[in-house]
Amino acid sequence: MAPDMKAHDDAQANAPQAQHYMKPGKLEIALLHRPMTWLNRHGIALNGKGVLAVRGRTSGEWRVTPVNPLSHQGRRYLVAPRGHTQWVRNLRAAGTGEIRVGKRAEPFTAVEVADADKPELLRTYLKRWGWEVGRFFGGVTAKSSDEELLQAAPKHPVFLITPLEGPAR
Repeated sequence: MAPDMKAHDDAQANAPQAQHYMKPGKLEIALLHRPMTWLNRHGIALNGKGVLAVRGRTSGEWRVTPVNPLSHQGRRYLVAPRGHTQWVRNLRAAGTGEIRVGKRAEPFTAVEVADADKPELLRTYLKRWGWEVGRFFGGVTAKSSDEELLQAAPKHPVFLITPLEGPAR
């Protein structure tokens, strides 16, 4: 193989893969996201839901979206069922955020979980929230094999969240 062809092949192999993202439609935002955010803002957290607040990576303004925090073995996680969303990108950039319910805000730091460590977390998440978010996992369920969950892992970012000490807003 010619050296310039090898360089091209290496560049292709190292190029970032198109990241999985399932954008919500306008109807879903109007009928689900906005009402869930409104309920949460008024202190009603259905089934343990919360609102994630994170600073925008370019604007610096607070951005909010409903989330389903996952408790697993004494730790808390945020799973992105839709994939590499804007909140995921913002949380990666900021490294901190808040889970809000009503006037209570729990500030936290976030560390992204490696794909190899996700299968058990994804299985637990799907057991808890699969009825709501299962359609975003392409047929992978809580009963899927570890191999299937491992294949799905790169499409679904997971963050370990650790509460910050100090007063909440």
